[in-house]
Amino acid sequence: MVRLIENPTTIAAAGNMPKRIEEYVRRVNTSTDQLSIARMKSSPGWEEPGQTPEFDEFTLVLAGMLRVETKTAVLEVHAGQVVHVSAGEWIRYSTPEPEGAEYISVCLPAFSPHMVHRDS
Repeated sequence: MVRLIENPTTIAAAGNMPKRIEEYVRRVNTSTDQLSIARMKSSPGWEEPGQTPEFDEFTLVLAGMLRVETKTAVLEVHAGQVVHVSAGEWIRYSTPEPEGAEYISVCLPAFSPHMVHRDS
């Protein structure tokens, strides 16, 4: 079967300011829990709480810079680079640069709010 996904579903994002999440593949648009694919656009200065997700996340930065903090390192992921975060790893994402960032996120299995385990 071949399916065209014409439009993403916009979903709310966690963090200190608005971030646009356009989800193309996941439970809402495609009824799949195998993986999720979303395009994100975050403002300069955006940051979200730390989290320890139950899924692997692969993030391709299209524009700007995405900062990824772990318990042992801080990575600055620039346009054209990918970061892979393994399930069970504590991380915190932010976009501190003046241009913010645009990126594609792929999660295996699919992202789910009850699987992300954000810090309180």
